[in-house]
Amino acid sequence: MPPKKGKKGKKGKAGKVNPFMLLDSAPIQDMTKDQLWDFALRIQEELETVRKEKGLFKPERDKTQTVWNTTKKDLEEYEVQLRNTTVERSEVDERHREEMTVYQQKMKHVLSEQHNAVSEVKTDAVTFRSLQQKQNTELELDLRRQLRNLQMDNKEKRLQEHSSIKMLKLNHQRELMRLGGEFERRMQVLEVQKLVTTRSLAEMFQRKLMNALTEIDTFNKCHLVSLNKEHDNKRERTELTFEEFLDTKHYEHHTWKGELKKLQNQKLRWEKKISAAQQENQRLKTTLQEVQQKLPELHRRLQEHQHSKQRMEEYRAQQKLVDQELRDLTVEHELLLQAFQKTQQERDELLRRQTQSILDVQQRSGLKKILLQRKLEALSQTLEKKEAQLSAALSVCSVEPTARSNAANKLQEILESKRTAMEALQLDLDQGTQEYEQLLQRLKGDLEAAGILLFQFPFNAAQKVLEEVRSDLKAQPDRHQKDIPK
Repeated sequence: MPPKKGKKGKKGKAGKVNPFMLLDSAPIQDMTKDQLWDFALRIQEELETVRKEKGLFKPERDKTQTVWNTTKKDLEEYEVQLRNTTVERSEVDERHREEMTVYQQKMKHVLSEQHNAVSEVKTDAVTFRSLQQKQNTELELDLRRQLRNLQMDNKEKRLQEHSSIKMLKLNHQRELMRLGGEFERRMQVLEVQKLVTTRSLAEMFQRKLMNALTEIDTFNKCHLVSLNKEHDNKRERTELTFEEFLDTKHYEHHTWKGELKKLQNQKLRWEKKISAAQQENQRLKTTLQEVQQKLPELHRRLQEHQHSKQRMEEYRAQQKLVDQELRDLTVEHELLLQAFQKTQQERDELLRRQTQSILDVQQRSGLKKILLQRKLEALSQTLEKKEAQLSAALSVCSVEPTARSNAANKLQEILESKRTAMEALQLDLDQGTQEYEQLLQRLKGDLEAAGILLFQFPFNAAQKVLEEVRSDLKAQPDRHQKDIPK
């Protein structure tokens, strides 16, 4: 990195003074001696300041030069390290490619095993799903039977309500008939009483008429008797005084005619009054009969109105009870439907959790199995290598005693490292088995909480799985033992 020169260049440019520059807008040729002296002093001061700045900038330049040299050396070292790292990386890449080819071959083998395991798991899942579907269909049938029973109960309740309504109507009609009969009996009694009263009134009116007529007849008779007596007296008197009689006869005759006419007129008036009273009596009888004829109809209408009102109130009360029961039944039906939907959702959620947990457990168990197989293969390869090294070391040790002691020490170190690796693997295996057992217990708890039977649980315990893996590993041909020198 070159040293910085910016500040120095700027200071240098600022420190240079043109000897022919103007001072106070006047050329140097036109300056006086004092002005020139002042100008010279000013230039000298500027020169001193520039020298001082050069003295200050020189150590900074040296520092920057040293920093430049150190950074250049570091850059060369970093370039060398980068070349080395690129070479190492290329070697690592080559190793990685080789390892990847080996791992790809192993992966193909593992994938084939995994495919077989997945096919087995799928068959187990299909069987388990079929069993689950059977259980779900049985649950659904039970729920449908319960729903049908509830519907039948609802229908029976409705029929009972209809029958109770019919019985109430029949009772109501019977009560109406009984009340109608009582009313008719009362009306008949009232009619008899009214007939008796009307007859008694008519008899009393007739008695009064007869009394009045008898009184009129007696008055007329008495009046006629008195008139006859007077006539006899007058006739006797007239015998005495015929002339007076002749004079008065005409007058008396006229008076008798007038009184007779008066009596006849009075008789006609009484007859008219009697006929008017009879007509009024007849009219009152007709009105009484009409009123008596209309009275049962009016009573019947009043009773019907009261009964209909009472019937409407009873019907409304019964309707309110029926509506309340219907609302209760609808609410109960809705609650049952909601409970049924909730149970279906819980069932679906439990099935989903079950399948998810089954898949998780299968995936984890498969991964654990794959990892264990890989570790076992790696251990078998390292064991082969170490056995080859051990055989080579033993062959060398048989020749040199010092090499034998070194080989024994190395063997002891290898055995210690293998023991630690075995302990670590055993700890990993114990931890994996514990997790597997916890998952199985959780899955069993979820299935029992969901009410699902565990007689065909598709997963085995960790000990059984380990025994199966060990039996599979023992069943494989010991191709590594054939290469070990006896």
